[in-house]
Amino acid sequence: MDVLKMSSFSTHSTVANPQHWKYGHYFEFLSTKDLNIKVRCTLCVGEKVLSTFKNTTSNLKKHLESQHSTVKLTERVPPSGPKQRAVTSAEGPTPPKQQKLDFGAKPVSDEELKKLVAQYIVEEMLPINTVDSPSFRAIIKKIPTSVNAELPHRTTFTSYLEKEFTEMERNLKATLNEIDFVSTTADIWTANNRSYMGVTLHWISRTTLERHKVALACRRIRGRHTYDVIGTEIENIHSSYGLLNKVVATVTDNGSNFVKAFQVYHPVTESDDETEEEEPSPKDDDVTFSDLSEILSAENESDGQLSLPPHRRCASHTINIICTRDVEKHLTTNAESRAVYRSSTAKCTALWTKSSRSTLASETVEEISKRKLLIPTSTRWNSFFDAVKRIAEIPMGELNTLCTKLGLKCFKDQEYQFLHEYCMAMKPLTAALDILQGDCPYGTLLPTLEVLMQKTQAVKDDLSRMTAGLPDAIVQAIQTRFAGVLDDKDALLAAASCPKFKLRWLRDAGRRERVKQLLTAECCTTAPLAKNPASVPSATTSSSQGEMDFFTFEAEPEEETYSAEKEVMDYLMSGYDLQILHKFSSIKTIFLKYNTPTPSSAPVERLFSLGGLVLTPKRNRLSDKRFEKLLSQNPLRFYP
Repeated sequence: MDVLKMSSFSTHSTVANPQHWKYGHYFEFLSTKDLNIKVRCTLCVGEKVLSTFKNTTSNLKKHLESQHSTVKLTERVPPSGPKQRAVTSAEGPTPPKQQKLDFGAKPVSDEELKKLVAQYIVEEMLPINTVDSPSFRAIIKKIPTSVNAELPHRTTFTSYLEKEFTEMERNLKATLNEIDFVSTTADIWTANNRSYMGVTLHWISRTTLERHKVALACRRIRGRHTYDVIGTEIENIHSSYGLLNKVVATVTDNGSNFVKAFQVYHPVTESDDETEEEEPSPKDDDVTFSDLSEILSAENESDGQLSLPPHRRCASHTINIICTRDVEKHLTTNAESRAVYRSSTAKCTALWTKSSRSTLASETVEEISKRKLLIPTSTRWNSFFDAVKRIAEIPMGELNTLCTKLGLKCFKDQEYQFLHEYCMAMKPLTAALDILQGDCPYGTLLPTLEVLMQKTQAVKDDLSRMTAGLPDAIVQAIQTRFAGVLDDKDALLAAASCPKFKLRWLRDAGRRERVKQLLTAECCTTAPLAKNPASVPSATTSSSQGEMDFFTFEAEPEEETYSAEKEVMDYLMSGYDLQILHKFSSIKTIFLKYNTPTPSSAPVERLFSLGGLVLTPKRNRLSDKRFEKLLSQNPLRFYP
């Protein structure tokens, strides 16, 4: 009997006992000494050695119950076959050989394997020839797959990506067919001596009221970036997805070429049509002859005329201009701040230059201040503010010690104070930029600007004579550069139809009442025809009116007519959760129409950031079409 017990451990390397325990295959035999056996649990992470008696499994059973209670244990299944030899004893049959562990994972099919690899390569911005790498294919071979499942090589895998891109485009177009209002952002990006037009698409789900956005295109444009080239490319991208009559606005930066494109190719309005109709016509007696070729050429020109959607300027770019041009103009022209502004920024620039060009200087900065300096970039004012703030956070003594070791001029008390006051006055602008650059609706713009001006004026009392006029200069710049937006109908309706804003951001009672009337008038226009019985034509005609007069019935109760004033009042009295819009159909439609655009063009700039990871110098031979498809197929293209 003892010989059979010992052989079950030494031969099969699996825990067994006289009763041939059913969970013995979860333990691996290590050694034996006298009546004790040492085993390793295969379910534990690392080397978990357990000791048990030869004729009992209670210790191992307790280990499974305490450490692996959440694991679904499978019992040992003896193998079957004609060559299986049943060795029996007085206590029962000898346990079979150890079976392969079953982790419960199903084999990956051929289609699943290609989809997983494609997702990995596109999301990680890897070259397509990664599938030909021997080390990568060795990893893939370790994945349990179904019969005949094999990872294709580069050429075949490229065809698979093309097919997936076509399917994705078809699904996107099918989704856009069910959407009423969309908006786009557009910009031009240059990398590796190539220029690309990037366009992102945005919409709000009518059922869930969630915002969605997708990278629509990143197409190569050649030649000069003139307004006609930009207008043609934007319309081609819109028309390729059937969006010509759905785009409520396109957001771009303040570049003169973009601004002129939308000014020249603006859509024809009703007032333009009326103006054309009011032109004097010839008398009935007069005969007018016209050149047929001129008529045909005029029709061809009208057919080829571009028609772009309404234009929205990027609010973040406008604030960026305020922070750089307008603020710098005020500080350099004001006698109280001119000298200290120039000297303090010059010393900050010297610190940034020294620490960025010398490793020894960078180590000295980190040794003294226990932090690294931030180096500003020319395209983002936020980086300049963060860099100045990092210097202002260093105590005065440590800062001058650092300047002395680096051989730079030390900061004076007045200069150090100016840096603190500059950060204090400009802090509301940084908060506003962070809000507007996020994925927020267009209705966020006006409340943000109103609160920005209030918070900027609030810090005025804490400033000295050096920067006392800075808050007034910032507010004046906001009112000047956003003059066309502060009283814009679309912006007012967008803010009023946002439940979290409504009319709370308006402090002036007269302006609040005017926006309320504007919202009421828009509800009357937007209200469905079925809600306004007065506008529904009578179902009876004059021929059947006599028959209806013959029949006399009891008068039916009148249906409740739609009241825009009541809907607006109920809406303003309701809560601030976004889902309350489902109770107010007209205001919900207003919200979808005017809040679909974003206040800034930051989404398309994020698209270019992804493009920089794809179009690297080592992949400069990548074709324009392949680059656009790889960028569009990236899972980050879609944002929930």
